[in-house]
Amino acid sequence: MVTIYSKNNCVQCKMTKRFLDSNNVEYREINLDEQPEYIDQVKELGFSAAPIIQTSTEVFSGFQPSKLKQLA
Repeated sequence: MVTIYSKNNCVQCKMTKRFLDSNNVEYREINLDEQPEYIDQVKELGFSAAPIIQTSTEVFSGFQPSKLKQLA
């Protein structure tokens, strides 16, 4: 399962979700603006900017089409 940590008004978050939707990749979204209790978890992963994409094998940040294609 893919988890996306996103924020409101985040262009890269919207692009990432649009990419996954158009490639029929299921994901769980955690909006850090609406669920701030996850912020410490994201910081523990070593990231400070959304989106953060977490899979069972890796974690990366930002809109990265080449990595997202591997999930499709």
